[in-house]
Amino acid sequence: MGINLEIENSDLALSDLALAERLTVLRQESGLTLEEVAAVSGVSRATLSRIERGQTSPTAHVLGRLCACYRVTMSEMLIALEGDQPKLIPRTDAAVWTDLKTGFTRTAISPPAEGYAVELVWAELPAGQTIAYSDPPSPGMEQHVVMFEGALRLTLGEAEHTLQPLDCMRMKLTTQISFHNPGPGAAQYLVTVKRTT
Repeated sequence: MGINLEIENSDLALSDLALAERLTVLRQESGLTLEEVAAVSGVSRATLSRIERGQTSPTAHVLGRLCACYRVTMSEMLIALEGDQPKLIPRTDAAVWTDLKTGFTRTAISPPAEGYAVELVWAELPAGQTIAYSDPPSPGMEQHVVMFEGALRLTLGEAEHTLQPLDCMRMKLTTQISFHNPGPGAAQYLVTVKRTT
């Protein structure tokens, strides 16, 4: 029996429907059944089914579990929302995804693309909120987190770090990670992701 973390929303956006389709494709390409994904990810089969049918929007926590299951980065998972990417990506064209439970917003400033190993993600986490990922999508994946506004308590395994504006935390992910905004304002930060090959 897996966790049942989902957000009900009768007016799911087109981006949620594209994400539902992307998750179905990833599962099918992996050759996994819903039951097998549930067993690996810890997300209940019922929740997975509702997400894939576009009946609910997954939280950042659930997406993180699915990234680890499918061995893809969050950007690679959300690529269905981004379309073809030219060399210049105006801010107005960047794909934005919001976790309806926490208000966490993720903007793919430089999404994954053929021939490029680095992704840039702008993140905003409201005060008092936490997002957590139980496993890295690809062990050893390199990330750099640069704070711009507010504060962020980043926990990597058992080690806790507090980031203030212009602090940078660089790491190679091998364990669970969580981001908590102690407040009082929103935490705004840039994440650089270098995919492992």
